[in-house]
Amino acid sequence: MAAKKNSWPILQYEEIKDTLYLLHHWSQIIGKVRLKKSPWQNHSWHVPLYVDSQGLTTGLIPYVGGGFEIRMDFIHHEIRIKTTNGAQDRFSIGGQTVASFYQLLMEKLQYLGIEVKINTMPNEMANPIPFPKNKKSIQYQANAAQKIWKALVLIAKEFNLFKSKFTGKQSPVHFFWGSFDLAYTRFSGKRATKFEAQVPNIPLEVMQESYSHELFSVGFWPGNESYPKPAFYAYCYPNLPDFKSETIAPPEAFWSNELGEFLLNYDVAQNSVDPSDCLQNFLQSAYNAAAKVANWDRESLDCDFTHLNQRNRS
Repeated sequence: MAAKKNSWPILQYEEIKDTLYLLHHWSQIIGKVRLKKSPWQNHSWHVPLYVDSQGLTTGLIPYVGGGFEIRMDFIHHEIRIKTTNGAQDRFSIGGQTVASFYQLLMEKLQYLGIEVKINTMPNEMANPIPFPKNKKSIQYQANAAQKIWKALVLIAKEFNLFKSKFTGKQSPVHFFWGSFDLAYTRFSGKRATKFEAQVPNIPLEVMQESYSHELFSVGFWPGNESYPKPAFYAYCYPNLPDFKSETIAPPEAFWSNELGEFLLNYDVAQNSVDPSDCLQNFLQSAYNAAAKVANWDRESLDCDFTHLNQRNRS
């Protein structure tokens, strides 16, 4: 029998970083539109984007005319805006700067009758440049964008499988444009100690509400200059001292004192015989460790739909 082909794309930060810079800024512009037009949800769940069959989407956003959606399409490499009254518009993302992207998106929204004004200062970035003033000439590479998206598709599938093993309060699998990461979070149901850390360009009260309850979170981000490797992460809040001493699978997973979380470099899973199994082991072992040190009520919170998952695949 032929070996199963590994479909997980190779991601190397140095090869994707220019496109990543553009996508990070562009996704923030789109995400801020959703933030501005949507009713507030707990833990800021009204702001993320979602992985879909063509790229990243806002989902349906309310406005006076009904609803609209903005999609970053990484197959055709364009932005598409559709409204529930049938009107739509689009523009190519090739050749855009951050400033021209911002201007075009605002013009298209206005043309469709969608009135919105966003905060133009990027969030969670070092040395941020307001969107309308960022005219850096950076090349968008379609292949890099498509590889990032294809990785997100496969990772979202694994996060959703992991999500099916929990019955307590939990987040969707969603894409946070501030930190540019795909994330999923579980909650114990208990209140947490008050969050006091500062995050660039995010009000403290927003962070305090997001971390108001005990949680365990996992995610994936494609790297940055301080950690130039795509990686999976796992952390708990409050960050209990005993958490970092727990044993996490696979053996290549490690604790980062700088980030305060467990990491598993993406290439470890991508190069493994079974990337799905490798990632599931990391997610489950990290959760086991967090739930153990925080004394979560596993009997009430955990579930096992393995037999149903297998039936759905048959």
